[in-house]
Amino acid sequence: MQYTVGMVSLGCAKNRVDAEMMLFSLKQAGYKLVEEAAMADVAIINTCGFIESAKQESIDEILELAQLKKEGKIKAIIATGCLAERYREQMMKELYEIDAVVGIGANVDIVKVVERALQNQKVETFPDKCMLPLEGGRIRSTPYYYAYLKIAEGCDNHCTYCAIPMIRGKYRSREIENIVAEAKHLAETGVKEVIVIAQDTTKYGYDIYGEPRLAKLLREICRIDGIEWVRVLYCYPENMTDELIEVFATEDKLLKYIDLPLQHCDGTVLKRMNRKGNREQLTELIAKLRARIPNLTLRTTFIAGFPGETEEQFTQLAEFVNEIKFERMGCFAYSQEEDTAAARLQEQIDEDIKNRRAELLMEQQQLIMEQYNEKLVGQTVEVLVEGFDRYAECFFGRSKADAPEVDGKVFFTCTDKKPREGDIVKVEIDDVLDCDPVGVMISE
Repeated sequence: MQYTVGMVSLGCAKNRVDAEMMLFSLKQAGYKLVEEAAMADVAIINTCGFIESAKQESIDEILELAQLKKEGKIKAIIATGCLAERYREQMMKELYEIDAVVGIGANVDIVKVVERALQNQKVETFPDKCMLPLEGGRIRSTPYYYAYLKIAEGCDNHCTYCAIPMIRGKYRSREIENIVAEAKHLAETGVKEVIVIAQDTTKYGYDIYGEPRLAKLLREICRIDGIEWVRVLYCYPENMTDELIEVFATEDKLLKYIDLPLQHCDGTVLKRMNRKGNREQLTELIAKLRARIPNLTLRTTFIAGFPGETEEQFTQLAEFVNEIKFERMGCFAYSQEEDTAAARLQEQIDEDIKNRRAELLMEQQQLIMEQYNEKLVGQTVEVLVEGFDRYAECFFGRSKADAPEVDGKVFFTCTDKKPREGDIVKVEIDDVLDCDPVGVMISE
């Protein structure tokens, strides 16, 4: 009998790549993969354990599948990923419907785990985190025209609010040759946009080459035929070297899009976060980036309500956001994560205050985004076509300024030849609706 396996992968793109590698192993072993975990014999939840809301999402997903198991529609439930790694034995005790809880180091053994679960064995296995494979075959879960390219695993930064080093272990870079080979393979399968990811992409290479190598790696990827867009996520400000800035400025395929997670601008708050810099230094860096890289899109994220953040420090952050006018921004209320250094700080802030501060920043950013999009009216932008909206009766896609899942869309109509999904087309923007640019495709 051929059993079916379905997977739900939650959280970040790095977790998604892990899921794709597990799916490849399962298919190689003869299992039939189905898109809906609820329709499979074996349901795998590749969990996220980064912040409280992500943990709750993982738990809710497990409970939904547990109900289907009670009804006899699913034979086994397996929890993998960050929540499984972080809470280990607790998960099996508190979520007894689960048949297997495995740490990230056991991803390489996912076939054996599934076999044991189907034999009604309870499985708990937590090998060393460094056993997590950095490379291998993948069954991509993204549309054919874009793919994530993970260049490193783990993190050595030890920000006081973050549990990732505990969950994922030390920073481990892949060899440049192997990354480039994978990127070439992606191009051969039709991928047009490669999205380079790691917990900290700018630290790439330090551990194996003794120096940063992201600039060299990006130049290599940009030389690959077939790849048209190269996007980089998670660039830490202290590692934005002159060499790296020059690559962003001069490589045509490298999108002028820098994801720079700042978390705050106040030097005292940043120091408590175990982050570097202050408002003056960050302002200087951003000015340098914008001066050297024309038409730069800057994306950042902030944490509101970090322990000890005063009203004055929050006001400074709001003023900074208004002054810089980031093209893309997200803000999260601080999540008190157990076993992190920040969780032990005395000056924890009330949940309502944290949430209100985050809401205020996002409301402010909404106005900035509206102003940004209104300036696009009359301009022509390149758009990677993602589909057709039957309700709005128009096509939609992403511009160079929009990363998948975290940024917006461009909506457009066409009067001539209809584009196909995955095409890169030119769209003249003539309006903004609900903060999304709207336009007409220009025929070549």
